[in-house]
Amino acid sequence: MSEQQPESDDRFEEIIDAETGRDPDLAVIEAGSRTLRAQAGPPQGDPVPARPEDPEVARALREVEEELAGRWGETKLDPSVSRIAALMDVLGEPQRAYPSLHVTGTNGKTSTARMIEALLNAFELRTGRYTSPHVQSVTERISLDGQPISAERFVETYQDVKPYVEMVDAAEDYRLSFFEVLTGMAYAAFADAPVDAAVVEVGMGGTWDATNVIDGSVAVITPISLDHTDRLGSTPGEIAQEKGGIIKPGATVILAQQPVDAAQVLLKKAVEVDATVAREGMEFGVVSREVAVGGQHLTLRGLGGEYEDLFLPLYGAHMAHNAAVALAAVEAFFGIGAQHARPLDVDTVRKAFASVTSPGRMEVVRRSPTVVLDAAHNPAGAAVTAEAITESFGFSRLVGVVAASEGKDVRGVLEAFEPIFAEVVVTENSSHRALSADELASVAVEVFGADRVQVEPRLDDALEAAITLAEEEAEYGGAGVLVTGSVITVGEARLLLRRV
Repeated sequence: MSEQQPESDDRFEEIIDAETGRDPDLAVIEAGSRTLRAQAGPPQGDPVPARPEDPEVARALREVEEELAGRWGETKLDPSVSRIAALMDVLGEPQRAYPSLHVTGTNGKTSTARMIEALLNAFELRTGRYTSPHVQSVTERISLDGQPISAERFVETYQDVKPYVEMVDAAEDYRLSFFEVLTGMAYAAFADAPVDAAVVEVGMGGTWDATNVIDGSVAVITPISLDHTDRLGSTPGEIAQEKGGIIKPGATVILAQQPVDAAQVLLKKAVEVDATVAREGMEFGVVSREVAVGGQHLTLRGLGGEYEDLFLPLYGAHMAHNAAVALAAVEAFFGIGAQHARPLDVDTVRKAFASVTSPGRMEVVRRSPTVVLDAAHNPAGAAVTAEAITESFGFSRLVGVVAASEGKDVRGVLEAFEPIFAEVVVTENSSHRALSADELASVAVEVFGADRVQVEPRLDDALEAAITLAEEEAEYGGAGVLVTGSVITVGEARLLLRRV
């Protein structure tokens, strides 16, 4: 650490002291890996696009969506990148046309990717961002310069790659999947723009994910917890084996705080490929944070120094940690900590963070009563959401609206919310993977008791019921509603409620 700022270094020691679960044996792994130390304009309005007003464009987009939906679903994981590699080959390797930052983890990927994008945009780089799943429109998944591509451009991109997709379909044992085609579209769109940098979120896992045909110069790994255990593994360490596949030779790894077994796996992988590692709580982190109107004020320790007086218009400690990870990733992208130690321009960093949006993540969409949307869909995500709601909103009574997908740990999610929900309205979304309201209710009754559970199979009825409960039970207007359980649930609720 630099000796020029002893006072801030003392403050930063608190981050290290606060880190939990550190295993002394990790020092053995870390000894073989280089550790990165800093010694050496924003889109406005609703970030989620509406359906096209032009009926012809709307029709064309629906046709593309229907063709994509007819392919293998994105929730299946095939341990092969051969099909997407074949598509990249016939497209002329578009993913090699720009440097990339690759983002994986269990929770926080999309929010972190959006923050990285905002920072790069603020430093006047043209960016492409690929994230999933979408909240309302499939076009959200592919963004240029912080804005989802237009429906027209989405259709044009699909038509451009379609002949090559069909060539690969004919040559492979199985057709390209929904997610593989979208990934190919994103990489082609970024090369066509062209972009200065791509921010790419994995779909699921890492090693065998369709996005993993890029060589990300920066690999970002957000906190790992249990999700998709039937596909990725039953422990954080097993899941980390898959997610660590995005760490490429010579890359810089930005590592959020992790369970010990996951950290061991990821650090071992970094050693094997001679990657540089920067760890939250060691090389960078959150120095301080204060709840503020509309978000929070932060001081972050980056790889190049301290960044004070940052306003982040998002709620919760987890968002502050995502911001620290995003800042370190962008510093690493610019070579800070490796080639030089100077920090990024703090005014530009402030401007970037103040511009960040993250639809469907602790997003307020209505007042009187306040309705918050959050896409938490696993116990770890639900726990941080519950903590953020408690910290950021002084609700005297909170009513939950929950709809989940099959195969998820719904008991774990409901148990995380039980202490903060006075009542819960269980429902279902329109996805073919939706868990039925009755099945969800049977679990909810065991967690909450029958007198605190209401069942409304239709989401619109569930929202109306929850808002009515909040209005009737409000104490001086202090009641609220939290809609959660899945990204699909949040997206559909967002459409029904409209955005304030």
